[in-house]
Amino acid sequence: MTDKSTQYLQSWINREALAESMIPLIGKLYREHNVVTSVYGRPIINCSVIDIIKAHRFVRQLQTEPLDVSETFPVLQALMGLNLGPARIDIGKLAVKYRSQGNNQGLEDFVRTEVADALDPNAANISPPKDVVLYGFGRIGRLVARILIEKAGGGAGLRLKAIVVRQGGAENDLAKRASLLRRDSVHGSFQGTITVDEENQAIIANGNYIQVIYSNDPESVDYTQYGIQDAIVVDNTGKWRDEEGLGKHLKCPGVAQAVLTAPGKGAVKNIVMGVNDDLISSDDRILSAASCTTNAIVPVLKVVNDTYGIDNGHVETVHSYTNDQNLIDNYHKGNRRGRSAPLNMVITETGAAKAVAKALPELAGKLTGNAIRVPTPNVSMAILNLTLGKEVSVEEINNSLREASLEGPLRKQIDYMNSPEVVSSDFVGSRYASIVDAESTIVNGNRCVLYVWYDNEFGYSCQVVRMLQKMAGVTYPTLPK
Repeated sequence: MTDKSTQYLQSWINREALAESMIPLIGKLYREHNVVTSVYGRPIINCSVIDIIKAHRFVRQLQTEPLDVSETFPVLQALMGLNLGPARIDIGKLAVKYRSQGNNQGLEDFVRTEVADALDPNAANISPPKDVVLYGFGRIGRLVARILIEKAGGGAGLRLKAIVVRQGGAENDLAKRASLLRRDSVHGSFQGTITVDEENQAIIANGNYIQVIYSNDPESVDYTQYGIQDAIVVDNTGKWRDEEGLGKHLKCPGVAQAVLTAPGKGAVKNIVMGVNDDLISSDDRILSAASCTTNAIVPVLKVVNDTYGIDNGHVETVHSYTNDQNLIDNYHKGNRRGRSAPLNMVITETGAAKAVAKALPELAGKLTGNAIRVPTPNVSMAILNLTLGKEVSVEEINNSLREASLEGPLRKQIDYMNSPEVVSSDFVGSRYASIVDAESTIVNGNRCVLYVWYDNEFGYSCQVVRMLQKMAGVTYPTLPK
């Protein structure tokens, strides 16, 4: 027993040492080459030793054999010996691919071949840095800010230059805004340092100078006086949802485009990244990132429809409460939403089922939907009750979704989980639009029920940032292919 105990402890210490050695390599690749490294889709930039080990441990959910840091550390070393340009490189997939397909080839040569598309630093189609302005600084606005600040370390891509808010009335309004960015009851503390420049009305977060602009009217701001040019304004307020309303942003000097973080109305394109982002063109000046629920269900529905066909179905969302509801019973113009959000399950409507048709026209008229708001602050679930075009098995439909999470255009949108013990809080901070709970899948002939988790705050915010990257022309090779 003593020998086994020593053996396990020593193995852990060895893994810690390797993970610790990986951190400076990961950082150098990011800062000097703008190379984002990950392990099966989970970024490992700015991660702790334990986080890196846990990212490797997760691979057992997707592969038959586990992955150890002893396999990925040599891959990182091989990458360090190359003159890389900007890229997204999954060292976990590289290590597993080398394990199965190396064919006695040297690791350095294998890695060089697999990342050939990133060997020319000038090969990536990288546009100049794009200015971003957040109009509104609520739940989604602050999370988008965190992600943009996190991604700024590579020195290219998107630059958060300003936030626009209404004057809150407090004497220390600026400090309060910074405090809400610094501390979050759901998502934890901001990873980095934040200082406040009261004289110039700015927040400096991890070296990013963010101008705070006070305004009640989107047409009244001259962004050029703050050095902002051709910016994308991300409207997080949801107050304006059509072209006429969102077009107010475009009247401001320094603004080139506007993005809505809510379902768009009328002719506004509703984009779900990974599904219909090919509709984004250089001529688009106003776009919508749709809703969190639409982003959660559409990627999964696309996989199922493309593989088996969907005749009809019903989408029920079990959604965490939001600021639109009341803390205690009070008047609300919406049905039932006036009742206390932390104390009740509240049946309400959702437009997500109808909104699916804007991203997947082939499903128009085939889905109904409803929602239940529940007393949790974050992470929601979509239950997809579908009639398919043919009979399937649990194994078949789960394998289809598992493969989609590993390869193909939806691997950043769909995650796959087959643990029988997970609950909603386990998905706080997930960067995926959808997380398939494979253990819960039900199939009966051509009828299936899928359970899809989603962080309706952070996962959705990641989708918004992916959309901004696409609009800004920030395209990187994703390797291995």
